[in-house]
Amino acid sequence: MKIQENISLSAYNTFGINKKARFLCEAESREDVLYAFNQSRILNKPLFVLGGGSNILLLEDLDAVVLKINIQGIDSIREDGEQVILKVGAGVVWHDLVRYSIEMGLSGLENLSLIPGTVGAAPMQNIGAYGVEIKSVFDHLEAMEIPSGKLRVFTGKDCRFGYRESIFKNKLKGKYIITHVAFRLNKKHQPNINYGDIRLTLKEMGNAYPSPVNISEAVVKIRQQKLPDPKELGNAGSFFKNPTIPLFDFNQLKNQYPEIPGYPVEDNRVKIPAAWLIDTAGWKGKRCGAIGVHEKQPLVLVNYGGGTGTDILELSGKIQADILGKFGIQLEREVNTISSENLIQL
Repeated sequence: MKIQENISLSAYNTFGINKKARFLCEAESREDVLYAFNQSRILNKPLFVLGGGSNILLLEDLDAVVLKINIQGIDSIREDGEQVILKVGAGVVWHDLVRYSIEMGLSGLENLSLIPGTVGAAPMQNIGAYGVEIKSVFDHLEAMEIPSGKLRVFTGKDCRFGYRESIFKNKLKGKYIITHVAFRLNKKHQPNINYGDIRLTLKEMGNAYPSPVNISEAVVKIRQQKLPDPKELGNAGSFFKNPTIPLFDFNQLKNQYPEIPGYPVEDNRVKIPAAWLIDTAGWKGKRCGAIGVHEKQPLVLVNYGGGTGTDILELSGKIQADILGKFGIQLEREVNTISSENLIQL
């Protein structure tokens, strides 16, 4: 594996932010990961682990060894009459896995079609869409400890999945590199079409009894209508998490904003769409120079070209302050900001 020097990361992050890596290693195996560990020590540079770059905001050049995880492979490792367990390399493009599973006649991932990024990042933030989260199809994952390189298997319980959350985003952040993820998928289709616009879109497409292919096509259609293609317009998908607030607070807001949507969740709390809050506050479609809020989906901040990570971070801060002032709700960023503080010293 070659180590490259002074490489622009604009092609390695979906915002298209032009920041440089002092060194870049692209790992296609566990051995390559160990090589990157050694280079980090030899060069006396910290390490930064990069997946698909679809959930990061680069704030500065990285004077580090940037390790891009490109481990490939999709293999069936266990099967019974009802389910198949697929073990997948962390560098596999997520939507490629979804398409592969559908082609194999398996169900479980179709609602997660067209989510940007790689397989290795999926369990880190427990990605979810249209009523399905990774934890519902997760079997286990394999990860290498930093810096020892020891391999450890994590079960779903070990991962401590929450809403856009896992142990790898808090307690074990920067402690492990995910190399493979195993998913438990169904041979018998159990459609989940009760969330969002899926049912209506399927009806419009003439699919009364939808297959996984039909559901995937519907999800792709919805996402393409609402979300910009990062290849055409720099973005990282949903920039903010949907907040949850106590039921009492929601009812108070309901008196002031009768049209406010809310979805009951556990612990007598209500989840509110962040998109509705941002739209109602007047941010939808607002442009600030080279960056702005997407005209169709206010959850998405965009880089029209030439914008910096700092520009986008400042815009997100203004939105957060406005939502807090108008609704008393603190929006939390879903996108990870990357600077020297995120680097791992081996």
